[in-house]
Amino acid sequence: MSALNIKKGASSHSAYDLRDSHVEVEESHTLAVIVENEPGVLARVIGLFSGRGYNIDSLTVAEVDHTGHRSRITIVTRGTPAVIDQIEAQLSRMVPVHAVHDLTVEGPSVQRELALFKVAGKGDARIEALRLAEIFRAKVVDSTLESFIFEITGTPEKIDALAELLRPLGLRELARTGVAALSRGA
Repeated sequence: MSALNIKKGASSHSAYDLRDSHVEVEESHTLAVIVENEPGVLARVIGLFSGRGYNIDSLTVAEVDHTGHRSRITIVTRGTPAVIDQIEAQLSRMVPVHAVHDLTVEGPSVQRELALFKVAGKGDARIEALRLAEIFRAKVVDSTLESFIFEITGTPEKIDALAELLRPLGLRELARTGVAALSRGA
């Protein structure tokens, strides 16, 4: 039996995996940035991303230490490992930044997002929307004769899945908070 003639960079494990193994793949990373809670800090952090062409998939900000006047910015971004390292280094050099943590590489973390769904429908579509909300543990927070507003908390993937199922049933609006995340353990 003769050896297979496989192009350089391809895997011999599958004929469908023809990616170049030398090309770095973009990954999603969740960064937790502790900053001084003062005017302009968020604009400077966002400016770092936009000025260098980095995209932000999710952004949440809140004051976490009232006495120390510190806020936590949680950013979900995409990039190759080199780009993520560069983002971390540039954030760390900013004066109002106290700490930068890449929760994706530091170990297990808990990530949650809150979303509100407005679904309009009657008859069977209305019943099916209520059934799906129950399956996904979404709460009905408002109801009229023509629509519902559901509230759901979960991973971004869970929220995406519910949105896809509700679209054909009359999903009219969707509001999302962005990802909040903490490292697990001590």
